[in-house]
Amino acid sequence: MFECLIKGRVVTPAGILHRGWIAVDGGRIAELGSGTSPQATTVVDYGEDYILPGVVDGQTHAGSQIGFPGIGPTTKAALIGGVTSIVDMPYDEPDPITTGQLLADKAAAIGQYAVCDVALYGTVPADPNRDDVEALIAGGVCAFKISSFEAHPHRFPRIGSGATRALIEMLDGSGLPLGLHNEDQEIVRRLAAEFKADGRTGPEHHSPSRPEVAELSATATFLALGDGLSTPLHIVHISTPKGFDITRWFRDGGQKATAEMCVHYLHFDADVDMPRLGGLLKVNPPIRGSAKEALWQVLERGDCTFVSSDHSAWPIERKTNASIFDVAAGMPGLEALLPVFFSDAASRYGQDRAAELSAEWLADRPAKFFGLGRKGRLAPGMDADFVVLKPEPYTYQSTDNPDGPGWSAYDGETFAARTVATWVRGTQASDGAIIVAEAGSGRYVRRG
Repeated sequence: MFECLIKGRVVTPAGILHRGWIAVDGGRIAELGSGTSPQATTVVDYGEDYILPGVVDGQTHAGSQIGFPGIGPTTKAALIGGVTSIVDMPYDEPDPITTGQLLADKAAAIGQYAVCDVALYGTVPADPNRDDVEALIAGGVCAFKISSFEAHPHRFPRIGSGATRALIEMLDGSGLPLGLHNEDQEIVRRLAAEFKADGRTGPEHHSPSRPEVAELSATATFLALGDGLSTPLHIVHISTPKGFDITRWFRDGGQKATAEMCVHYLHFDADVDMPRLGGLLKVNPPIRGSAKEALWQVLERGDCTFVSSDHSAWPIERKTNASIFDVAAGMPGLEALLPVFFSDAASRYGQDRAAELSAEWLADRPAKFFGLGRKGRLAPGMDADFVVLKPEPYTYQSTDNPDGPGWSAYDGETFAARTVATWVRGTQASDGAIIVAEAGSGRYVRRG
């Protein structure tokens, strides 16, 4: 007899099991099938709701404002949205994760604050140190991240081409990806100065002041720096189809080049949504006008590696300044990632196909990319991480999360499905609204 049996429309890599069931033992999936089910001590029947693998959000910023304690509210937002594992960026306050000791401190904080599982990026200062890089690898980071644009001189510095090439050489043979925030600093800073001098400081000026060419230049330069080496190079967010074309060109030439899509690029149109949302919609690289359809075609061609949220829950006062240049870049997205992606996919392909695509792009692909071996799929031996998605319309309100920032660019939108339960390693952690998991129940997940 199994410990627990979960029933519903089970979304597996091979397709949807109608009248499906998942048997759980010891926090892992023991068996799954459809029709007649085995006996279990506990049986939870979700009827016609979809049971998907827990979402693996490959890009979050938990510690960029209040440091490691930010892991708490970030992972709570994750559970509400059906995310069972996050991959957190290294740009924490006050120090980025550049040494083995800082990594160990952050892993300890996961054991104190997290309610879902957490994998971690590492990073380097402007002059990378091989010993620190090796300590981060030994400590279990699943990837490294650098930026071609300086957002902060210490916490988020620009890594020049020489240092980037040196880091690529240090990582050669490790198998760990090196990710890039891809904006050309010289282009952006020159244009920002011109826009400010001309008084062009409204929300509509954000994208023109950080044009596609700045993104394309940084992307191409970074990928070219990997020439002749085996280090996987990854662009952590691309807003324009041309960026995916560049990445494919390098990949077709034999380089390990990949690129990531953030869900807001698939959902919003700057020409339509920036006038009504203003600074709430400011992200870098910017959301572009009239790009959504072409970006969905990028997914259809398989030119994107996975889809993430780039969650950054700034307080509202950081998002409502008069000048768009004084507004913090980033927005909360963990709670909305799955409902937004599922809803937009359902409008294009139908609900069953949307469920399958959600499992693929939001769970299976990121888990494989980051080397999270027991995450991302519903199959025997995998961690029993589930999200239960009820396919019925609901109106999203960020204020329903008492631990969130109280705002979202998605507020007031009606989605085609909502999360009604999130399970982490065989234990229900949320009912889609209330967190029942205890702080510290989340685990640090090493690349393996």
